[in-house]
Amino acid sequence: MGSVFGKESVKEPPFDVLLQRTDVKTTYELRQYGERFAASVTYTVNNNGGDDNNNDNVKSPFGILAKYIGVFGTPQNEGSTSIAMTAPVIMEQDAKKPETIAMTAPVVMENTPGEDGTTKKMMFMLPAEYDSMSKIPKPSNPLVHIEEIPSEVGVVHRYNGKYTDTTNRAVAKELGEQLMLDGVSGITEEYVLDNFQFWGYNPPFTLPYFRRNEVWLKLNDDQVSYLKEKYPSSNRLVGGSSSNSMTGRSMFTLGLCGLVVGAYAVGFIFRSRSQYRRI
Repeated sequence: MGSVFGKESVKEPPFDVLLQRTDVKTTYELRQYGERFAASVTYTVNNNGGDDNNNDNVKSPFGILAKYIGVFGTPQNEGSTSIAMTAPVIMEQDAKKPETIAMTAPVVMENTPGEDGTTKKMMFMLPAEYDSMSKIPKPSNPLVHIEEIPSEVGVVHRYNGKYTDTTNRAVAKELGEQLMLDGVSGITEEYVLDNFQFWGYNPPFTLPYFRRNEVWLKLNDDQVSYLKEKYPSSNRLVGGSSSNSMTGRSMFTLGLCGLVVGAYAVGFIFRSRSQYRRI
């Protein structure tokens, strides 16, 4: 029930918040992530919105990745140790016992424009215990690839509501415009739209108002140094699954939802009684 109202129960990679820009039109955080590993599926969408892949399974990259970690039953991977499943975004021939992998957030989507269409990639971040290629169960589906993501720093803008390609691009464009207003060199609209990533933290049935959506844009060392010098921050915050602030926000959201639902229920009861008295 909590997931409907935006409760985040899945783990996410830890990060440091180097600075926050909150007094601007498009707010953002400068975050630093350590090395991470992800399972990914790459697919192509043509310019008419259709899928160019002959394999119908590619039309559901989320389903392919979910099957890899074992959401829909037997995991489609080759492993040796059974890992307890948690709730929520490369093969060998040796037959090993499939290994269930805990779901983590965010689910990452990125675009790479091309002449014949757009190549899209969806990634599931793997739990922190999978900190080397040797520990990660090998996919049994050749469409799934394991990627090592190096430590990186970038800016993140958080927003709620429904997410579509059009919405995500519009939000990324606004983030880019804010970075340009802040004087960050090398930022153009074209660069932002070609390089941003969408990060989703909630299942599809979460009410749009309570969804946590983010757009991420990686920055280089010079851009990071510029922002840190121009907007110095006295506090270095910690985010991710170990962050108490995230838990507090989730609890506040649930508490607020409870008050709203309770108020609605009380009002409904009083209206119903009034109708009965009139009858």
